[in-house]
Amino acid sequence: MTDSVGFDFTRLSPRDRYKLLIGTVVPRPIAWVTTVGPEGRPNAAPYSFFNCLSADPAIVALGIEFRPDGAPKDTGHNIRASGCFTVNIVSEALVEAMNVCAVPFPPEVDELEQAGLALLPGMAVASPRIAAAPAALECRLHSFLEIGSSREIVLGEVVHAHLRADAVDGRLHVDPAVLDAVGRMGGHGYARTRDRFDLPTMSVAEFAARADASDA
Repeated sequence: MTDSVGFDFTRLSPRDRYKLLIGTVVPRPIAWVTTVGPEGRPNAAPYSFFNCLSADPAIVALGIEFRPDGAPKDTGHNIRASGCFTVNIVSEALVEAMNVCAVPFPPEVDELEQAGLALLPGMAVASPRIAAAPAALECRLHSFLEIGSSREIVLGEVVHAHLRADAVDGRLHVDPAVLDAVGRMGGHGYARTRDRFDLPTMSVAEFAARADASDA
């Protein structure tokens, strides 16, 4: 048994809690979110406080940090105004373009243009999707959770999904090799999803049989 060190989160600063969380909860999937502003201008930004929470209904969650002055970011503002957003999955081939979309450009700069990205219109919602993304989830706003002064949580219901034709089979199994998604680690770190292994969940009978075999 190795030694451990404990941290009382009630005594840590928000920044220190953040460092421990992003270094521990890894790898985190990345939501490359596309939205449309009230004036009709598209926006794209990556968020790694993201995951799917339910399949019935199909709910995904985003954690969107506020700006330093407390104002909402364009993504949150646009979702409130339009009632929708699209989550694009980041493959390794798109990492550099995704990183360009994370640059804090002034409002008049089109980050999608700077990243050389083409968009396709949504099928079920008004927000577009990134054409080169291997998968995209069109979402209708379900609700906002106000949890404090630093971040808001967005719940969205997935109403339409796009996947590369060679990434999904007739049984709706998605090929992770084709998706080639990347995840976020702590600091500036990222992780590939190419090193994988299968580990089926055992039944009680299978577990008991394994235990009996190890005792034999």
